[in-house]
Amino acid sequence: MRRIFIKSLIVAAVGLSFAGAAVAADPAKKSIVIGTTVGDFGDMVKLSIKPQLEKQGYSVKLVEFTDYVRPNLGLAEGSLDVNVFQHKPYLDSFSKEHKLSLTPVFQVPTAPLGIYPGKLKTLKDVKPGSTVAAPNDPSNFARALVMLADLGWVTLKPGVNPLTASERDIASNIKQVKIIPLEAAQLPRARSDVDFAVINGNYATSSGIKLTEAVYQEKSYAYVNWGVVKSADAAKPWAKDVIAAYNSPEFKAWAQKKYAGYKLPNNWK
Repeated sequence: MRRIFIKSLIVAAVGLSFAGAAVAADPAKKSIVIGTTVGDFGDMVKLSIKPQLEKQGYSVKLVEFTDYVRPNLGLAEGSLDVNVFQHKPYLDSFSKEHKLSLTPVFQVPTAPLGIYPGKLKTLKDVKPGSTVAAPNDPSNFARALVMLADLGWVTLKPGVNPLTASERDIASNIKQVKIIPLEAAQLPRARSDVDFAVINGNYATSSGIKLTEAVYQEKSYAYVNWGVVKSADAAKPWAKDVIAAYNSPEFKAWAQKKYAGYKLPNNWK
């Protein structure tokens, strides 16, 4: 009887140790630095992800950026552990250009790219010479061109890759619009200077622009954004904890309520 009692105590102790391991921080890493662009992705960290990870014993620091270059360079250099701001076509293009070894590991709810009114208020107001400001980074500029093609304002050359389309791939400018490339973060402020502006969803919302103000939104779901880590870190326990937080029932319920109308991660369906 005594042996059975001792054995039961051992089993219970082992069970408790495993239960503790499931919610404890990675002992090899106590702090996690997450980089995002200003707006929704930062709010997701502050309001849901950070509290979840802190309950597990991590210290979480958020760094917010206003450009699409530094978050990947910071991740590769080690000043960030995770970044959340980009879709996969941009990640692939940037990583290839800069020879970086980065891996996408989870998706996040993403406000779609939209065309927003500037001096002109409706699509039917477009006329020859109308100005359209668009993101100047290659992948988002390609998205803008696809949107303009979907609208019938331009046509693209046959067989062009929609992920890499550039001004050279415009076959005809039907509406004779003038496309003005600008830094993505500048686009909300540029609306007063142009007729229309193609604005990334996160920059729209962080500037107080409602998504419902868009006069047109992109159709594609290829641009739902990703959380990214260095490839060498993808299988580490702390990275798995971050991934789990972004896919947790708690985050899903919170995000679906807060970000109605956003494009959601494929694995949430």
